[in-house]
Amino acid sequence: MRLKDKCAIVTGGASGFGEGIVRKFVAEGARVLIADMNLEGAEALAAELGENALATKVNVAVNADVEAMTQTALKAFGRIDVLVNNAGTTHMPAPMEEITEEDFDRVLAVNAKSVYLTARHIVPLMKAAGTGAILNVASTAAVSPRPRLSWYNASKGWMTTATKGMAVELAPHGVRVNAINPVAGETPLLKMFMGEDTPEVRAKFLSTIPIGRFSTPEDMGNAACYLCSDEASMVTGVCMEVDGGRCI
Repeated sequence: MRLKDKCAIVTGGASGFGEGIVRKFVAEGARVLIADMNLEGAEALAAELGENALATKVNVAVNADVEAMTQTALKAFGRIDVLVNNAGTTHMPAPMEEITEEDFDRVLAVNAKSVYLTARHIVPLMKAAGTGAILNVASTAAVSPRPRLSWYNASKGWMTTATKGMAVELAPHGVRVNAINPVAGETPLLKMFMGEDTPEVRAKFLSTIPIGRFSTPEDMGNAACYLCSDEASMVTGVCMEVDGGRCI
């Protein structure tokens, strides 16, 4: 029960890594708002997890949606102790000059602007409380970029730099900010990272991960639980690779 009585928001919490984080947080005693574009999926997960989980629909790249999400959490919980900026997207692998402007704008809006928007609405609440933990879900792409994913790589590099800047600014206010850098895992985005999902492409991808497997939502839930718990009270500004050795 490492998150007992904590009140958390997990964006993109209906599936993939976000779902793994939600499940771990609830199992460890937290009350969690599952915020996702996929309201049906979020509601199904909340129904499965019981009274400590609540669902809401949000587009994390839209200011009004983030404001509404914040108010929903406050109405339900009375406070926000933990924020997990997990919602993310990518573009299909292609030469950097061939990525459309529409795809570029979408990737930067979901992966970067969302962190700015949640900070606008939730950081003031944490500052006033004198405590809080923020976790940004970045990527190994921020550390060891893959070819043909240039603008996705850049968006996640932005996220890790933002994490460190946020951490040093918010530390005097009692707010910790960390990130995790997952390697690709069995999530809805896997096919987009690989371009195509075939045994040959999977084998090539796995050959870059020393531990020899894709990451799982459970892996991310375990790492997120530690970084957002009081056990990590001296840890801020860390971008933790959860990658099976991919970035070594």
